[in-house]
Amino acid sequence: MVTPQDKPLKKMKFVSSAETEPTNTTTISEDSKSGRGMSTMPRVVKRKLQKIKPVVEYNKRGKGCGPAHIEMQSYIGVLARSKVPLVDKKWAEIPKDIKEQIWEAVDMAFVVGQGGKTSVLSSAANKWKDFKSTLTRHYILPYIKEREKLSQPPEVYKFIEKAEWDAFVASRLSKEFEYVHSQHSQIREKLEYNHRLSRKGYAGLEDQLEETMPGVEIDRSTLWKKARQDKHGNIPDPKVAEKAKLIDELQKQVAEGSLSLTGSNDVLTLALGPEHPGRVQGVGAGISPRQFFNLPRPQRIKFADQLKESVRIVLQEETKKMEARTKQLVEAEREHLLSQLSHLIPNFDPSMLKPKTSPCQNQGLEQSPKNPMSDKASCSGADTIKEEKKEKKNEGKKEDKNDEEKKEEKQDEEKHDEEGNEVVDYSNVEVPSSLQSFFRYVETTLKPQGKIMTFNIEKEVFGADRSTFVLHEDITQFAGMEEIGATVVAVYMRCLYDRLREANMCSMVGFIDPAQVSANAGSLTDRSRIVASRLQKTDGEQIFMMPYNPGRHWVLLIVKAKRETVDFLDPLPGNRVVDEEGKNIMNNALKIYNSHIGRPGRKAPIWKTLPGTPKQPSSVECGYYVMRFMRDIIMDPSLEFEKKFAKGKEQAPYPQAAIDEVRNEWAEFVCLHME
Repeated sequence: MVTPQDKPLKKMKFVSSAETEPTNTTTISEDSKSGRGMSTMPRVVKRKLQKIKPVVEYNKRGKGCGPAHIEMQSYIGVLARSKVPLVDKKWAEIPKDIKEQIWEAVDMAFVVGQGGKTSVLSSAANKWKDFKSTLTRHYILPYIKEREKLSQPPEVYKFIEKAEWDAFVASRLSKEFEYVHSQHSQIREKLEYNHRLSRKGYAGLEDQLEETMPGVEIDRSTLWKKARQDKHGNIPDPKVAEKAKLIDELQKQVAEGSLSLTGSNDVLTLALGPEHPGRVQGVGAGISPRQFFNLPRPQRIKFADQLKESVRIVLQEETKKMEARTKQLVEAEREHLLSQLSHLIPNFDPSMLKPKTSPCQNQGLEQSPKNPMSDKASCSGADTIKEEKKEKKNEGKKEDKNDEEKKEEKQDEEKHDEEGNEVVDYSNVEVPSSLQSFFRYVETTLKPQGKIMTFNIEKEVFGADRSTFVLHEDITQFAGMEEIGATVVAVYMRCLYDRLREANMCSMVGFIDPAQVSANAGSLTDRSRIVASRLQKTDGEQIFMMPYNPGRHWVLLIVKAKRETVDFLDPLPGNRVVDEEGKNIMNNALKIYNSHIGRPGRKAPIWKTLPGTPKQPSSVECGYYVMRFMRDIIMDPSLEFEKKFAKGKEQAPYPQAAIDEVRNEWAEFVCLHME
């Protein structure tokens, strides 16, 4: 091993003030002197007179390294000791003209480059603080009982004025400083793994190791270990030696392939434990975790925005409760009216009072505010498809038809719509047995008592614990094959999680909460981060199913983070594509995920539309079809859904029995788990 003492002197580049390119090179050699003493850096002053400036070099992380950087740091120390008064003040209180003098002196002596004035003055502040600490520890505290020895400044620092020295000694002997010194001493004692670096720091050590260990990858665990070795390559501290041994074992496991590392979870983190917030061990000061591990910048939320969001949620919840109570009161009044009419009118049929409306009209009635987690989805796209079919029929026909022909054609189209089953009437569909019993229990027991069904969804399902509730109207619409919302879908995903657990497939398939990523659930950035956070909690092999509602329609997105692919399953017929907002959510989430694991990733993720899925017959079944898609996928342990749904003609709709199977499972699950 080549130690700093054995290492050949590295050459340093110089630039003349009259030139823009380096003109010559030389080597640094220490001035011959009898003892350590105080450095005055005469060679720097001599070069300044000759107008020759060394070029400070920087490593890949922007930290200064090399002989010019080391010499510049020594010169900054000389300036901090000699130009800044020895006062008991903070650096921020030092006059600006003194700081300007330090910067101008350094700028005249070196080509500073990156960081410039800020880095120089930051270094001067630290060195001024260290100088005061040195004077206190070596020249004041040891002589507290020999006050006569404190009457004059130390011989080695003759530039200190006596008045300055007397004031400084008095401040260091005060009760206030005694308390501060005691506090700092206790903090210092807690430091377990002290390094043995000199002025070169971690950046200089890395630069040195790259020359003495060519071809070897030097990570921060290696730097941490080397920084604690003595000049013979030994580690005197037993605690440090124990950690160094653990680092060697972990590095061996990584080399053999038995241990994989991702993001900030590297060898040094495994050996020492999690990083202190805002710091990175083994790389030196001034480098943040985000810079070193290439982590995404956290989004800053102002307190006012947080307050607004909290108020919005509270108002939303109160509105929901008021609407639920209002609906219950209206229903109670209606039941009372029907009861009176049945006594007054013989053979009275309550259905006589129900308006005859089409499913499309029903969609319009259901757009009033509901449970915020349960926005209903009816497929406006179905009407568009119907219109497209009509337009295709009219292509090629003459535009100059008479009124009679147009009237006959319109009648034919309406007849075709009725025969083509574009709108399905579910009023006569038989309700599954479990759902029927559950519906009866809700109507006869829960609804009269004004109760709302609530239950918890565990952290393992969506990555975080959360409580949700199901309103009476959710049950009524679910039983009647009407539009369903995010709560109903999320509850069924919790039901499917039990299936995954029974089949030992939890490591293969995961879920993303539809209520947190669909339209109106937050900003695009917030939703992208929610998806990315879910992806980051796996090894990348797991697929994630995400029911997504861009507005009045349910689709299913399946993301494979490791392959950077997203499958798109849409129950509506036709050549469907995912909306831009949904695509942006997924694309941004995968970028954040790649940044987290330190992978450059593709320019854009791969999107696959799977056209071979069963297609819904009307405009209300999309939510039921998405739930059935998820069930079909997890019931196949091979997870070969891409082959099943990828090619071929559009499949016919699911038989009603297949949809009823999902509805039955949902009802049984809610009965077992509701609070």
